[in-house]
Amino acid sequence: MTPLLELDGVDVRYGPARALAGVSLRVGPGEVVSLLGGNASGKSTTMRAILGLVRPAAGSVRLDGADITSTSTPHRIRAGIGSVPEARRVFARMTVAENLLAGAYTRRGRARIADDVERMYEHFPRLAKRRRQEAGTLSGGEQQMLAFARALMSRPRLICMDEPTMGLSPIFVDRVLDEIARLNSELGVAVLIVEQQAELALSIAHRGYVLATGRIVVSGTAQELLGDPAVQEAYLGKGAE
Repeated sequence: MTPLLELDGVDVRYGPARALAGVSLRVGPGEVVSLLGGNASGKSTTMRAILGLVRPAAGSVRLDGADITSTSTPHRIRAGIGSVPEARRVFARMTVAENLLAGAYTRRGRARIADDVERMYEHFPRLAKRRRQEAGTLSGGEQQMLAFARALMSRPRLICMDEPTMGLSPIFVDRVLDEIARLNSELGVAVLIVEQQAELALSIAHRGYVLATGRIVVSGTAQELLGDPAVQEAYLGKGAE
């Protein structure tokens, strides 16, 4: 089966610094895949390469087998890639409803967009109650739900999530992870999660990749990564007991 998303030998440089070195990964249709690693490991740069925010110096990015390495970010969104950015980045002065409409900016057809807004309210009842409220007044967990819903408004087949649990209270961390798993199972949307909290991300993932200094150093099923003490100690920040 052709992967939905595939990176093959991607290098990214910022001036003389090599941020990614030969990164290869894949996400299959309907899969949840975790991309793990510490600070400065290359996780966010990988995400930026997928979204078209940086241009690889070498390698390729493919969607459904088609090379999108040189295409623009709006093209990739129209092709089916959605994004939930780090720290949520909702439009604070805009209402919940206006944020959702902003997520459909690449689409045409007002009636279908309006139908999808109502569909988001069905999926996220807390947002329905706050549809006229400014997004900046929502709690952190509610803002993350809005960021999810806004990404879904583009009707993506793949959503890239950058540190979705960052800055959330423990109760909202669990809710966010449950929501990711629910949307994946109910809507069939593939998810690529960039996370530092390895055990949390792997708890809902099918597979995972671990980045260190811009390279993929280990990959496997979520169970394999969680069950290997050497991987846990060396790469996932869990020391030997």
